[in-house]
Amino acid sequence: MRKAEKSKKHFICSGFYGAGMICRSLCPVIIIFAFILNSSIVYGARIKDITVIKGIRTNQLIGYGLVVGLDGTGDKSKIDFTTKALANMMERMGIQVDQTQLKVKNVAAVMVTANLPPFARIGNKIDVLVSSLGDAKSLSGGTLLLTDLKGVDGRVYALAQGPVAIGGIGAGGAGGSTLKNHLEVARIANGASVEREIPVHLDGRKTLILSLLNPDFTTAKRIEDTINTSIGSGIARTIDSSSLVLNIPKKMRKDDVADFIADIETLTIVPDSKARVVVNEKTGTVVIGGNVTISTVAVAHGNLTVTIRKTRKVSQPLPLSQGKTIATTGTNVNIKEQKARVMLLPGSSTIEELVRGLNSMGVSPRDLISILQAIKAAGALQAELVII
Repeated sequence: MRKAEKSKKHFICSGFYGAGMICRSLCPVIIIFAFILNSSIVYGARIKDITVIKGIRTNQLIGYGLVVGLDGTGDKSKIDFTTKALANMMERMGIQVDQTQLKVKNVAAVMVTANLPPFARIGNKIDVLVSSLGDAKSLSGGTLLLTDLKGVDGRVYALAQGPVAIGGIGAGGAGGSTLKNHLEVARIANGASVEREIPVHLDGRKTLILSLLNPDFTTAKRIEDTINTSIGSGIARTIDSSSLVLNIPKKMRKDDVADFIADIETLTIVPDSKARVVVNEKTGTVVIGGNVTISTVAVAHGNLTVTIRKTRKVSQPLPLSQGKTIATTGTNVNIKEQKARVMLLPGSSTIEELVRGLNSMGVSPRDLISILQAIKAAGALQAELVII
């Protein structure tokens, strides 16, 4: 017997949490609805969380190093750059070696990367990431030798050294092996010491540029109004959708620029955003923004079920007859279409009404994706539909 039936997977709403409602699906696919149910319940965001000050940024550092002390899991001898680096290091220590005689199974060549935060001072510690460059099997138990970390200008800004810690584990034998996470990438917490500072001068400046992480004209205007109302008229001026210029008051330009920035960072505003629906067809994830609205549209949803059954029939002859027992196979095909329910969404329907209506229809996450695409094609979805 063979049966092909399109199953229905309902998703239910678990409840209300503040300004949003989380919908949990009974199937393994995840649906996330992010929306505002009541416009009177709005939470603001601090300016420091949605903006950055131009010029105050993290800088990337990189270096080439060696991890030693591995338990036979290092690079193989055919990796020339590992043996050359090891030979050069030993020669700098006054030891003359023959590169061709070196065995590097306990050594691995690695690239070391780190992020130098703004205002980092000499002696501060930063985390480093160590990644295998050759064919080493694992960096477990190794120690990174002293490595210069340079910026894009070629200057050394930090020195890294120390035992590495990996986030995985591996084991194996003659019968098989097991592996969890990566063994060729490791981290050293506070593994680098800052040796050179990147100068950032604030005192004496007359203006600062405030950049939005998510450019938006409405949000930029709200930031301008909030700063001018709280700090003083004419302090902030919107340049475009992604930046504002801040005029530092004369009394704060000499020694109090940091205090001026701190006062602005703590102000809160309500960020605005475009109406957007994001769909991931690979995973079945749907994210619907809070500003999404629906024009008048009718939605019908139904399933078609096709059932194919094979039956075996046995023809049994009468006793003492000359007949033979014969087995035959029959096929029954049944087609059943579920009665479709039509849901009417009135004009200016909110996302709350859309979710409630689709829940009542019992659509699955992947059905929801198709419905949203159809509503967008009909011109009734007043939002940008992004498919990733």
